[in-house]
Amino acid sequence: MAQLGGGNQPILIFPEGTDRLLGRDAQRMNIMAGKILAETIRTTLGPRGMDKMLVDGLGDIVVTNDGVTILREMDIEHPAAKMLVEVAKTQEDEVGDGTTTAVIIAGELLKKAEELLDMDVHPTVIAMGYRNAAAKAQEILNLISFDADDRETLMKVAMTAMTGKGSEKAREPLAELIVDAIMQVEEDGEVDKDNINIQRISGESVNESQIVNGIVIDKSRTDPGMPKQIEDAKIALIKYPIEIKDLETDAKISLTDPAQMQAFIENEEQMIKDMVDKIVESGANVLFCQKGIDDLAQHYLTREGIYAIKRVKKSDIQRIEKATGANLVTNIDDLRPEDLGEAGLVYEKKIFDEVLTFVEDCRDPKAVSIILRGSTKHVAEEIERAVEDAIGVVAATVEDKKVVAGGGAPEIAISKGLKEYADSISGREQLAIAAFAKALEVVPRTLAENAGMDSIDALVDLRAAHEKSIYMGLNVINGGVVDMYQAGVVEPQRVKKQAIQSAAEATEMILRIDDMIASRGPSAADMEGMGGMPGGMPPMM
Repeated sequence: MAQLGGGNQPILIFPEGTDRLLGRDAQRMNIMAGKILAETIRTTLGPRGMDKMLVDGLGDIVVTNDGVTILREMDIEHPAAKMLVEVAKTQEDEVGDGTTTAVIIAGELLKKAEELLDMDVHPTVIAMGYRNAAAKAQEILNLISFDADDRETLMKVAMTAMTGKGSEKAREPLAELIVDAIMQVEEDGEVDKDNINIQRISGESVNESQIVNGIVIDKSRTDPGMPKQIEDAKIALIKYPIEIKDLETDAKISLTDPAQMQAFIENEEQMIKDMVDKIVESGANVLFCQKGIDDLAQHYLTREGIYAIKRVKKSDIQRIEKATGANLVTNIDDLRPEDLGEAGLVYEKKIFDEVLTFVEDCRDPKAVSIILRGSTKHVAEEIERAVEDAIGVVAATVEDKKVVAGGGAPEIAISKGLKEYADSISGREQLAIAAFAKALEVVPRTLAENAGMDSIDALVDLRAAHEKSIYMGLNVINGGVVDMYQAGVVEPQRVKKQAIQSAAEATEMILRIDDMIASRGPSAADMEGMGGMPGGMPPMM
């Protein structure tokens, strides 16, 4: 509650029970929340990063070192911490990798900002300095990037993204699958990652993973009497129920004669048969229906030798369109032979304990599937996350054709350039730019710490090596500083660009907050009969 006025007459501005933090208190609390979040996931960075085990209220377990997965599974309450979670989600959506890097850079920028605030540097000055530093960092990043448009570099990018994750032992064959899939779905220099379908199946080694030059659907035939395999498939895609629609109103039909009842049933059967006849007349021998298929319709389809699947997901329908050239029909009366897609083979196959439908031998398909294997459910899930990251970075490389060296090399190069830039700036803004430069060193420092190396010695050696080459980075496997480009450790330019930009913008937004107002909500007594809990100023997490 806040009040204004003098004497004995207070003026209430906020509801009773409102929590409010002003000025430095609000800034310190927000900065602390960001630092705690960054420290939580910092140990997962790099090839030697550790995993986190997350257990939800139902006892389901997730074991991963993927930054955005950790942040998504954690029940985070603090609003400033949620802003950093958004940084990770944006990084995931834009690139697919680098989520941990983005968050720990944001946490370190907040930490350095706190030191400047203690030196009485105004938050607006810090924000302006950070903004200029981020813009300069993008310029430096362009200078230290190199072109990449060959398959060998794409392989290196994919393997770098999977290093240190559950798929590391089989990263080379997986990288082959990923690059093949990306090159297949690429159109005019752009890659739609949604056209790559991943089917995760437990029960085998990751080395048993394979790419399907077509689509895999996690559904079986609607009727076991249908053909198990169709060659030279003509595929119909229908977003229309092959069944009698239920009446939307509470209508009643009055029948006074058993013959009327029989006629009513026969009429329904004829309607179903007419729908199946339209499918047969189109020339289709495979049907993928986004809606339901009536039991009687299944009988007629089986009798006509048509392979049918009902309630196919919208995403699968879109991939089948891309792979086979079929057109989705929303009204069965509109189905024409020219709407049908083509595939050399459609068949059903059981892998481990899952029955799948394969659509293969498509002519230049712009959608493909990857079947991922893993010895257990949790292993397979972590391999899938690693592969999704690798797909994202390879797609970014294909689109931008720019990569940078890994192992902390770009962060040190940008930090070095920003320190020189800071010397050319007058006023207190120089301090903010220098702090930004120092903050970027958190990436190689964390890589060294997670690998059991001496972080101070590693940073000193890395700075010295960068006087000779901008490609020098930390070899966290064997220790020491090596040329990352020659070692095959490369990352897309977009990963670093997005991480630095989003971390800087989130930090700037948090620094500009000098007043936090949080409603407590109803009291505990008020909530007692509602099964709820009282609110209040959000905790750290």
